[in-house]
Amino acid sequence: MIRFAALLATLFLFTGCHDEPTAAEEKTQYSRIVTLAPHLAELVFAVGAGDSIVGVSAYSDFPAEVASIPIVSDAFTVDQEQLALVKPDLLLAWESGMPASTVGEIRALGYRVEVIRTRGLSDIAAALRRVGSLTGRDSAGEEAARVFTQALDTLRAANSDKRRLDVFYQISQQPLYTVNGEHYISEILDICGGNNVFADLDEFAPNVSAEAVIARQPDVILAAEGSTDFDVWRRWETLPAAVSESFYALPADETGRPTPRVLVAADEACAALDDARDRVPAP
Repeated sequence: MIRFAALLATLFLFTGCHDEPTAAEEKTQYSRIVTLAPHLAELVFAVGAGDSIVGVSAYSDFPAEVASIPIVSDAFTVDQEQLALVKPDLLLAWESGMPASTVGEIRALGYRVEVIRTRGLSDIAAALRRVGSLTGRDSAGEEAARVFTQALDTLRAANSDKRRLDVFYQISQQPLYTVNGEHYISEILDICGGNNVFADLDEFAPNVSAEAVIARQPDVILAAEGSTDFDVWRRWETLPAAVSESFYALPADETGRPTPRVLVAADEACAALDDARDRVPAP
């Protein structure tokens, strides 16, 4: 955790020093930005352009400065009156979150909307570069992406020779949702030496049954803090994770938001699998 906290500190320290773009960068800089998902505000701050945000979505709470910015949307709708008041020259929308119809409506009103994809870990790095470019912080975006990618590579190398375990990641309990192999959480599991037992499913965040989980016999069950009661799984005596008591909660925001903070979640996921390796008998 100390190593990755230091990497994150390096990332935000570097980008925080680039609030003033160069003359060349100003040519493409958008200076009044609305972010339509909490993690998009984080990405803008991560490239040192937080002072350009004039509106955010509900539940935007990191970094602390976001609290003073007007809320103009939730996950599905945009308050058009509030939007008109803040006068943005760019809106950032989340590809996997904001409905395409809502994005279309905003564009029809004459606003510039950039849709940001953050399905996989490489998308997070690409998003940092893109947000850096849009805000005139090209060099800060590149450096943030480099630090992020380097941290992942370091974690991958540290876990490359470890015994692999089968893992079920639970998004929510009722209904029961998980992630497929395209999701960045599945990539984190792979980096840590874990096999996502539902990686083969087509849907990005599929709804599964308890019986399907039992059938796939995970060695470990991971979930975000507050999203599950592991006692539900303890009653299944044939479930390997229950036999070894290999249940672990990961920090909710760091796990659920595709930003550089997933490095913290990744470090904790790897620590959880290390602990599980001491509990789960080797085949």
